[in-house]
Parts: sequence; C-alpha cells; structure tokens
Amino acid sequence: MALPGPALCLFDVDGTLTAPRQKITKEMDDFLQKLRQKVKIGVVGGSDFEKVQEQLGNDENIRQQFVADLRKEFAGKGLTFSIGGQISIDVFPDGWDKRYCLGHVENDGYQTIYFFGDKTMPGGNDHEIFTDPRTTGYTVTTPEDTCRICKELFS
Repeated sequence: MALPGPALCLFDVDGTLTAPRQKITKEMDDFLQKLRQKVKIGVVGGSDFEKVQEQLGNDENIRQQFVADLRKEFAGKGLTFSIGGQISIDVFPDGWDKRYCLGHVENDGYQTIYFFGDKTMPGGNDHEIFTDPRTTGYTVTTPEDTCRICKELFS
C-alpha cells in the first residue's frame, strides 16, 4: 500500500510493542527499522520505574477507585489522573497527557498521525491521544496486534 503522504506512527510501548515489562527485542527492533523506512516512528509513554505489582494484584477496580478518589481529592488543583500501564496510575499537570507531543509535530507536514495504544478507554492514559482529531487511533492489546495492523497499513 502506498502512503498518500508523510505519516507518523506513535506507539505506547508496554503491552503494545512489547509484552508487559519486557524490553524491545532484536526482532521487534528489526521490524521497527523496516517500518522506519516507510514512516517516521515515535514512542509515547513507558517508564523505567520499578512497579510493585503484588501490591495491587490483578484487580483493576482498585486502580479505578483510587483514580476516582484522587480526582475528588485534588479537584481544581491542575492535575490529571489516569489508569496507566499494566499496574500504574499516571499523574501529570492538566494538558500534559500524551497529546502534548502532538504540539511538537502537528506542523511538520504529516498527512496522518497513527497512534497505537492499549489503554484507549475513557480513564485510560491513551484515551485522549487515541480520540484526538489529529490522530488515527488503534486499540491494540498485544505486540502481535500492532504488527498485524502495521503490516495492513504499510505493506
């Protein structure tokens, strides 16, 4: 498929390009290098901080309730709270969600900006950039999803 114009791909790394808590493999890096020949690649999100999964377990409701409590407690203080990654909660100044990067590239002539993320539901840390009118968003749950969609788009 020939691209109609310059495109940019933004990836939320953990669970999207790699399995959760896994580094990018040589195979995935090779795939990204091939994809870079067709489109510009950017990575949004990801963290090097240690996470303590056993403290939260697998109950997603714990994080959802905690985020709701934080939003109430800090209402009007200029902070945004969202479900992030596999076990994290993201906290950042209002307006500094993942859309922040779009301000740096929106005038660079990209006809399409693709975003691939796993937390695209309302309250997830990918939701705002996923639904932004400047992007074409894809919800992916595994690196295989991401690879399949990229092959469909760019092969």
